[in-house]
Amino acid sequence: MYIKKILWIIALLGLIALGIFSYSVYNSIFSPNTKFEGNTSIVYIPSGATYQSAIDSLRPLLKDLSSFDVVAQKKGYASNVKAGKYILKKGMNNNDLVNVLRSQNTPVSVVFNNQERLEELAGRISVQIEADSISLLETMQDESFLNANNLNKEEALGLYIPNKYEFFWNTSAEGFRERMLTEHKRFWNQDRLDKAKQIGLSPNQVTVVASIVQKETAKVDERPKVAGVYMNRFNNGWKLEADPTVIYSIKEKSGNFDTIIKRVLYKDLKLESPYNTYMNIALPPGPIAMPDISSIDAVLNYGKHEYFYFVADVENFGYHKFAENLAQHNRNKQAYVRWINKQGVRR
Repeated sequence: MYIKKILWIIALLGLIALGIFSYSVYNSIFSPNTKFEGNTSIVYIPSGATYQSAIDSLRPLLKDLSSFDVVAQKKGYASNVKAGKYILKKGMNNNDLVNVLRSQNTPVSVVFNNQERLEELAGRISVQIEADSISLLETMQDESFLNANNLNKEEALGLYIPNKYEFFWNTSAEGFRERMLTEHKRFWNQDRLDKAKQIGLSPNQVTVVASIVQKETAKVDERPKVAGVYMNRFNNGWKLEADPTVIYSIKEKSGNFDTIIKRVLYKDLKLESPYNTYMNIALPPGPIAMPDISSIDAVLNYGKHEYFYFVADVENFGYHKFAENLAQHNRNKQAYVRWINKQGVRR
């Protein structure tokens, strides 16, 4: 009888210990273990991160790191840390947290447009993905890559089609460039290639003209008309004489692309630069900015008309007045000169 009591007590203690152990295990796996205030929080795990560095990134977001560590070790996360952007939800337990960190690398939206140089593009991209601006720029300017794709450094900016793209945050510089190459080839489909051939321009040349159109007008509905002016000049063997190319030439010569130029002066028109279309009949060697898709398509589908000139319309700001001949253009220009002088704009 005495032995039975002892066995009963031992069994009871065992059940209690098992219960405590089970509760502890359950608690470590399934109890909420977040401490951030919002509904979600984002954690970035960099490429090459160790388990300890991942823990350091998670530290501000979790109540109990030791219980997380137990589950992470059991589920193999500690030996298989993956880089990326991860969205944690308030109230997640350790099991959920580890599952997210193992398999739910969340894409980020990468947006860019209208950069004037690769340097600016690299800086813009570097704040959206893990790759830094230096590695991005070096990759964009890599001569072997450019040569393999029939590009030079002046034309390289045209490879990047402005849009909104989905990337994993931990995308490398090379990964970004290769994706952009794929998107460029997808953009220049057979229809656009045929249109470029029909108007006598290569895709690179279309991009150059589109970059000028982009700088001339922010009005999407006016871009085909502006493109038509430049194509009329080009088809008739004229110089394009585009003020935005003069502004770019000034910036390129000085090396200061932060320069703000609101008025082009007559002396500027004589600046020696391959980009200055007042001095050269040839198209600039590369785009003077990154044109929108609307500007590229405006060139491919340029307006058919007899206009060879245009100037800002001071009665309808943002748009332009167009002219078929120089006499008409000079009359339109006088109104603009009077207006800009009245504003006190000298440079």
